[in-house]
Amino acid sequence: MENLHKKGLRLEYFTVAYNVFEAVLSIGFGSLSNSVALVGFGLDSIVESLSGLILIWRLRKHRNLSEEEEKAIEQRAMKLVAATFFILGVYILLESVQKLLTQEIPQPSLAGILIAIASLITMPILAWQKYRIGQSLGSRALIADSKETLVCGWLSATLLLGLGLNYTFGFWQADPMAGTAIALFVFKEGWETWKESQEKD
Repeated sequence: MENLHKKGLRLEYFTVAYNVFEAVLSIGFGSLSNSVALVGFGLDSIVESLSGLILIWRLRKHRNLSEEEEKAIEQRAMKLVAATFFILGVYILLESVQKLLTQEIPQPSLAGILIAIASLITMPILAWQKYRIGQSLGSRALIADSKETLVCGWLSATLLLGLGLNYTFGFWQADPMAGTAIALFVFKEGWETWKESQEKD
């Protein structure tokens, strides 16, 4: 069990480091290309880092705790993960609507496309590892965080689609349209995670 906690911690440390690096690149290249989608993706990476920090806190609290204390910390961590879902969902929805209404068209960004591809490959693998370890530990908070990591993968696909269609066809509307659908998915996951945090074992 101790070994599983260490593996979970390593995954969360990697999540935070990867997302901070991704955020710096995305916001930097997004600013250069005036791409709202790419900057938004970078800000999402910051939210994902917050979720990773929450889980690091959670996994480091497991030693020398009673079962009742363990459950209390688990529920608190799940509420915090749910909060990051809601923050992320609001941001994506507002950005998507703003882009559609103001017609802010991002410039073609090959660097952004490469960032999206890297994230699209990395995030599903990372999410699966978190989910597997979360199941083994019986940690609903880690499972919830694995879903948020998967959401990041979906956002990578959205970013790739939006930047790709803009890069090749000039169809900029694809990004905010897909972003709206992702925002609804994020809200759903956040609500389900919040409800699970209220359940008593």
